[in-house]
Amino acid sequence: MVQKYQSPVRVYKHPFELVMTAYERRFPTCHLIPMFVNSDVVNEETSEDGATHRVERRCALDVDAPRLLKRIAGVDYVYFIQKNTLNRKERTLIIESHNETFSNRVVVNETCCYSVHPENEDWTCFEQTASLDIKSFFGFESTVEKIAMKQYASSINKGKEIIEFYLRELENEGVTHVPRWTCSSICPALPAPNSLSTSPPELQLTSTPAVPASHAADTKDAPSQDAKQDSGALQGDSLAEIQPGTPEDKLDADYIKRYLGDLTPLQESCLIRLRKWLQETHKGKIPKDEHILRFLRARDFNMDKAREILCQSLTWRKQHQVDYLLETWNPPQVLQDYYTGGWHHHDRDGRPLYILRLGHMDTKGLVRALGEESLLRHVLSINEEGLRRCEENTKLFGQPISCWTCLVDLEGLNMRHLWRPGVKALLRIIEVVEAHYPETLGRLLILRAPRVFPVLWTLVSPFIDENTRKKFLIYAGNDYQGPGGLVDYIDKEIIPDFLGGECMCEVPEGGLVPKSMYRTPEELENEDVRLWTETIYQSASIFKGAPHE
Repeated sequence: MVQKYQSPVRVYKHPFELVMTAYERRFPTCHLIPMFVNSDVVNEETSEDGATHRVERRCALDVDAPRLLKRIAGVDYVYFIQKNTLNRKERTLIIESHNETFSNRVVVNETCCYSVHPENEDWTCFEQTASLDIKSFFGFESTVEKIAMKQYASSINKGKEIIEFYLRELENEGVTHVPRWTCSSICPALPAPNSLSTSPPELQLTSTPAVPASHAADTKDAPSQDAKQDSGALQGDSLAEIQPGTPEDKLDADYIKRYLGDLTPLQESCLIRLRKWLQETHKGKIPKDEHILRFLRARDFNMDKAREILCQSLTWRKQHQVDYLLETWNPPQVLQDYYTGGWHHHDRDGRPLYILRLGHMDTKGLVRALGEESLLRHVLSINEEGLRRCEENTKLFGQPISCWTCLVDLEGLNMRHLWRPGVKALLRIIEVVEAHYPETLGRLLILRAPRVFPVLWTLVSPFIDENTRKKFLIYAGNDYQGPGGLVDYIDKEIIPDFLGGECMCEVPEGGLVPKSMYRTPEELENEDVRLWTETIYQSASIFKGAPHE
């Protein structure tokens, strides 16, 4: 299986020429990359006007692999071929590298690109793509792949520091500006790599070790693939604040950190690749990055599995017009009066807080008065509102917030809540929410759990994802009032009055739904069919010979 990597766009708040000067200081070896043993220039040429400079290097890497594996492979060093093409006129550097060692067994390819920021010509962008294909390796294919990917990720993290290190070094030497190339700046002879700091215009951009932009990537053969891929990430050290000028179809590294959180290089790559795949193949509305990331997390960043469940969810959202639910859904009065749930401020982490007084809810009465479909529609609207509140809180608190906290008060829970049709409706709701709103529940606080709770838990827990169950905190009686209780997760000032706090909570009191509001099974069935069909089907006039989708 081919392992692929795609980096986000990393931005340096420095001019292209200065970044190139810092980049060249990594040759012929770099003390910041211990595995990079040496590099030799194989071929070098410059265009007649001096605008284009090409350098081909053979780089030796001391791969950090088990000694036994090295002995079986019969090599001490892994060699990469790296080709750098610097276009001073267009202000771009293209870096292409591939492995020379074991090339018939392992195929490592990497492409890196430095270019000028599209909205600010004094900033520099960096992007990288890489791939690893282990065809055979003495029976150790799986081991080599794991070593490669692990070292690749660590090398990328290390690589982010390198460009910034050399930029600071240049600043300490008094080099803060490098003139742009012009035809008049051509010199008869190119300076040696180490002299770049003194003759900036003639930047001899020979490249970094085998995996250009990110020396770290040059780390391994199979492992070196790791190194290879790491290389790209190295460049992203001097990240600017969110860059509005980054092309819309690409993700900025600062944007990811600000709005999506800290992701590993491989997680960033999964997000970017899945997002790109949706842009190329999905005809409908492309989900937001936060939503794509939730599906990746739900499947531990397995691209194929995440893509499958995401596509199923997108089809479901389109069929049921879920994207328009907040604008179109008007909850019946019985729900407004007897559904004992509502949003209430936020927890200590800035997550939206939803309170559900399940013990005070007449689940049997609601099901008899509304039907299963209306209840499900209402719960979906709650989840859609939760997504909207997460976006608002992300902007409000200046940190990524992708999930919410739910507080469930079970005081009053009894055998009436175990009514079979009610439990059936609850299980269906759990199934739908699990499938289409993964990783939206950050924490579930269950308070005042009565003796009957274990029975309900036994019924519903098998339908709840294992990762979700780990987020449950259950308190019996008044245990929530002590150490490790509610105050650890919610500010004292916003604890609801019915839980001993001083904050008024607008969640309805609930109570029994009047039997006069109950509807017959036939009426409920017809209502469920209407709610279902009105979202899936639409009317249209079709004329002969005219296509209609």
